[in-house]
Amino acid sequence: MTHTQGEPAATETTHHTHFDAVIVGAGMGGIYALQHFRKLGFSVHGFEAASDVGGVWYHNRYPGARVDVEANYYSYVFDPELYSSWEWKERYPAQPEILEYLKAAADKHDVRREIEFNTRVIGAQWDPEANQYAITTDTGGSYTARYLVMTSGQLSKPKKPTFEGLDSFKGEWVQTSAWPDRHIETKGKRIAVIGTGSSGVQAIPVLAEVASHLYVFQRTPNYSVPAHNGPLDSKRYGELAENVRAIWPELLRSPTGVPLDFPTKAASELTPEEQQARLEHSWAEGAHNFNLVFTDQGRNKETNDIVVEFVHKKIREAVDDPAVAQLLMPTDYPIGSRRLCVDTDYYKTFNRKNVELVNIKGNEIDHITEQGIVTADGNEYQVDLIVFALGFNAFTGALDNTNIRNEKGEQPSDIWNRGPRTYLGLQTVGFPNLFVITGPGSPSVLANMIVSNVQHINFAGELLTYMRDRGFNRVEPTLEAQDAWTEHVAEVSSKLLRLNVENYMVHVNRDDGSRVFQPYVGGMHTFVAKCDEVIANDFEGFDFQQVGGTQ
Repeated sequence: MTHTQGEPAATETTHHTHFDAVIVGAGMGGIYALQHFRKLGFSVHGFEAASDVGGVWYHNRYPGARVDVEANYYSYVFDPELYSSWEWKERYPAQPEILEYLKAAADKHDVRREIEFNTRVIGAQWDPEANQYAITTDTGGSYTARYLVMTSGQLSKPKKPTFEGLDSFKGEWVQTSAWPDRHIETKGKRIAVIGTGSSGVQAIPVLAEVASHLYVFQRTPNYSVPAHNGPLDSKRYGELAENVRAIWPELLRSPTGVPLDFPTKAASELTPEEQQARLEHSWAEGAHNFNLVFTDQGRNKETNDIVVEFVHKKIREAVDDPAVAQLLMPTDYPIGSRRLCVDTDYYKTFNRKNVELVNIKGNEIDHITEQGIVTADGNEYQVDLIVFALGFNAFTGALDNTNIRNEKGEQPSDIWNRGPRTYLGLQTVGFPNLFVITGPGSPSVLANMIVSNVQHINFAGELLTYMRDRGFNRVEPTLEAQDAWTEHVAEVSSKLLRLNVENYMVHVNRDDGSRVFQPYVGGMHTFVAKCDEVIANDFEGFDFQQVGGTQ
């Protein structure tokens, strides 16, 4: 089945309303889950709120949006034919190219016929008597499924802007995380960008090139490193394509799901000259290599300070105005304790005459008027377009959006009120037959997300096959296994500098200040070894049951 580029994909629906597995979300995980579970012999059905596949790469279509993992490894390596035939244009592909790639994958594996587009799941109630989920959608549909598989991602529920007066604004406003699928005029406009996280850092240089004036509202500066993007090394890609099946084991052996140049020495084992040489080398490599300069930079404050000072020096060199450079330098948290941004000429953008940095730390945005934005000091910034780059309600946002309920009426976030508790990030006690792909307690957002999705779905597929072959139809973790894994996740993150910094990966209990680091920081390689061990021991840690008859 094919579709015309630029037009919404048609949906071929089935008349069935009961399925072995319902898949929520048609991004990179959902596309793979639908074809993989179908290949294993399970009946599947997908729901996607957007009008086409793509997930975050459908919605995050803001100017400058691109991935920060090299195309060589941000690909479905499980499909050698697609890998060999696809021609990536850039080292770090932009959103339009990634979206077309995912559309091509969906077409090749014929998953569109399984998906209801423009349809959001608004209820998934576990029925213990029928041993299945009763699923309702915003289009009035009712379905049942033995298994509910959430491939909606951990960064897919945008934080909505809540500024007073926004409804009165006469111009246009958009969100980077939910950019409209239509033309947004930016040329010659007075534009405000609110937020300087990963999305803001990518959008700001691109918008600056066309805006008559660009105001960047910054509360907290972020560390950003150069991407050094450019055309894809087609020779290298061709070499990888010749033996593509060898890539997957290599990715699973890597702590991040990407073959990077991992450090072997702490900063204290090197001379100051060697430290600087290593820093310069990593800066020249660009992207997330800069998280891997020294073995101890994420845990040792003195080492981290060496890296911080190096980045501060680079900012001072890039930005002409010393006062602006100072505002762009993060000073109150370690590098790597929030997601490291990857940019193209971000800092140099502030040398442009049409770009103005507005520091709102201690001078917050007070309200929005018909004409623009008013800060606490009374200054008004008149603009035609406001771009909100506010990030996401991570980890629980998409689950809550789906309104998943167990037999007690609880949502996962209700029992995770003091931090997520899962077994391998995949399941949680009290929610039978619910699978959260790349959930908290897995490498998730700390690794190459295509690798995280495919590995987790493969594991879930083996588990479901194991159950079918032995006559089981209900599964959830044992409390002992969940407690042990949750404790292990906490233990390996206990010495992280980022554990003590406000960021979306840390759940903070406000009553006592205790903190829970949500993804698994032990590395993809360690996680895969644990999953392999669980499989070898007949899925040790899972409680299997046969309830009623089969359907």
